[in-house]
Amino acid sequence: MSRLGGVTSGGSMRTSGGSVMRRLGVLRDDLWTARVDPLPPSVWLRWFPHGIVWLAAFGVLLGDAAQLGDNGGLNEGLAFLIALGQSGAMVLALWRPIPAWWLSMAAMVVGAFAVRAVMVASGEKFTWPWPAAGIIGHVFVMLLLALRVRTRVAMETLALSALATYVVQGAVGAVNYQPTGQLAVILFTVVVVLGIALRGRREARTQLAEQTSLTAEERARRTLLEERSRIARELHDVVAHHMSVISIQAQVAPHLVEDPPDELKENLAGIRQNALEALTELRRVLGVLRSEHPDAAGTPDRSGTAPHAPQPTLDRLDALVENTRAAGLAVTVEHSGRRRPLPPGVELSAYRIVQEALSNVLRHAPGASARVHLTHLPIGLRVDVFNTRPTRAPAPSQGAGHGLLGMRERVAMLDGTLKAERLPDGGYQVAAFLPTDGPGHSTHDFTEDDTP
Repeated sequence: MSRLGGVTSGGSMRTSGGSVMRRLGVLRDDLWTARVDPLPPSVWLRWFPHGIVWLAAFGVLLGDAAQLGDNGGLNEGLAFLIALGQSGAMVLALWRPIPAWWLSMAAMVVGAFAVRAVMVASGEKFTWPWPAAGIIGHVFVMLLLALRVRTRVAMETLALSALATYVVQGAVGAVNYQPTGQLAVILFTVVVVLGIALRGRREARTQLAEQTSLTAEERARRTLLEERSRIARELHDVVAHHMSVISIQAQVAPHLVEDPPDELKENLAGIRQNALEALTELRRVLGVLRSEHPDAAGTPDRSGTAPHAPQPTLDRLDALVENTRAAGLAVTVEHSGRRRPLPPGVELSAYRIVQEALSNVLRHAPGASARVHLTHLPIGLRVDVFNTRPTRAPAPSQGAGHGLLGMRERVAMLDGTLKAERLPDGGYQVAAFLPTDGPGHSTHDFTEDDTP
C-alpha cells in the first residue's frame, strides 16, 4: 500500500512538474521574441501619437539623467546611459513592444542597484527603487505594449514588473530611502488595464466593420441568387409551355397523314418521349427552385405575378402602363420599327425591364414623367425608359435596392447590353438591347445616334 502511495505521489509530482514546464514554455514564447509590431498611425492626426512618444522620451532622457546624477549620486556617464536605455525603450516600443519592455526593465533594475550602492556608501536619501522619470518611461512602454499584444502577454509583463519591484524593494531592500514601488505597481496596473480596454474596443470595432461588410456582401449575393432563381422560374414556364406543345404535336402528327410509315411513327414517338422527359426534368427543377417558399404557391412575388401565373409578354405592356398611370406616374409608350414575333425569353425580359424601370421611377423620382420607347430592329429589340427630373425628394424606399441587378442578369442571360445613367437635365435613362439571334450574336452598341 505504501508503495502504491509512493508511486501515486511520484506521478503527481511529475504531472505538476510537466505543467510548470509547459507554463514556462508559454511564457518564454510570449516574451522571448523580437517580433515587429508597429504602432499604427492615428486615423485623424496620422503620426501625432508617435510625436508625443518621441517628445516624452526626450523628457525622460533629461529628467532621468538629472535625477540619477544629481540626486542619486551616480556619475554623469552612467546616469546618461541608464536614462538613454529608459528613453530608448519608449521609442523602441513604437515598433517592438516586447524587446522595449525588456530594455526598460533592465535599465530600471541597473539604475536601482547603482543608486542603492551609492545610498549604502553615502547614507543619502533617495526615491527608490524607481525614480519618477523611470516610472513615467516604463508606464509609456507598458501602455504601448498593452495596446498591441494579447491580453495574456500584457498581464505577464505586468506580473513580472510587479515581481521585479517586490524583489528589488522588498527582498533586497535598502536604507534611508523613500519607497516608490507601490505607486509604480499601481500605475503599471492602471495603464495595462487601460491599454487592454482600448485594444479590445479597437478590435471590436474592426470585427464589427468586417461583419458589416460580410453582411452587405451576403445580402447582395442572396439578392443575386433570388433574382436568378426568379428568372429561372419564369423561363421554366415559357420553356415548359413549348415542350408541352411539341409533345402534343408529335402525338397528333401521325393522325394527320394517311397511312404514315412506321419510321415516321417511331420518330414522332421518340420526339414525344423526349419532350415528355424534358418536361418532367423541368418540373423537377422548378420544384427545387420553389422549395425555399413552398407555401407561396398562390402569393404574388415582388414583380406582382403569382408564381404559377402565365408569364407576361409585351402584349400585356399596355395593362402594365395603365396600372402605373393609376399609381400617379404619367407614362407614354412609343414603338418604332417593324413589329415581328419575338422569342419568349426576349419578350419576358423586355416586359420585366420596363416593369422594373417604371417601378424605380415611382420610388425614386416622385413627380417625374416617364417615356417608354421600343425599337424593333432586324437583330433584336431595344428598350428605352426615360424619366424627367423629379419635382420633390423621394420618400425612404423599402425595397432591396437591387432593381438594376435584375435587369443586368436578364440582359446578360440573352447576351445583350444594358446602360443605366443619369441624364444632364436631372432625369434618368435605362437602355437595354436584347438580341433575337441568341448568345454570341449581339453586335449592337449604344451610341448617341441610338437615342430615340
